[in-house]
Amino acid sequence: MLTKIEIEKYFIAEKAESLVFLLIGFFGVAGGAICYFVVKSPFYEGAAIPLLVIGLLLAIIGFIIFRRSDADRIRNVYAFDMNPAELKEKELPRMQAVMKNFILYRYIEMALVLVGILLFVYFKNNLLQTFWKGMGLSLAAMAIIALVADFFAEERGHIYLKGLREFTNNTPR
Repeated sequence: MLTKIEIEKYFIAEKAESLVFLLIGFFGVAGGAICYFVVKSPFYEGAAIPLLVIGLLLAIIGFIIFRRSDADRIRNVYAFDMNPAELKEKELPRMQAVMKNFILYRYIEMALVLVGILLFVYFKNNLLQTFWKGMGLSLAAMAIIALVADFFAEERGHIYLKGLREFTNNTPR
């Protein structure tokens, strides 16, 4: 059964994980910059691209969620007592959309892992194409990291969504 404490826990955990995304993104961007501007070999230049792109994406997502989480938590805890219909009309559809997006993210991340592995394996023994080998390795690594992080976020989302459904099914409009 959904309680105010469960709502609080969900959004506090969401905020904490957003910091993980932010840190992963920051280290990805920093690592990509070092690979591209300092090390400057074809392998590391190739590795820099996924580190920079995926790192920047994770950092932006982490920052957005971090900034939004407290307002979401406050709004939904308030709605729990004062306007339960808002949970049914706004929060439930929002969470259903979030959960659908996790499915899309999972498939994209799995495809990126596969592409990264294929690039790495295909160019593994080709000494003239180390750029693509580096790109494949860092693409697979960053996609795996994103996949794992999203796995935990999705698991938390399932629990929260289940509680929302139970609560809204027992709440008159």
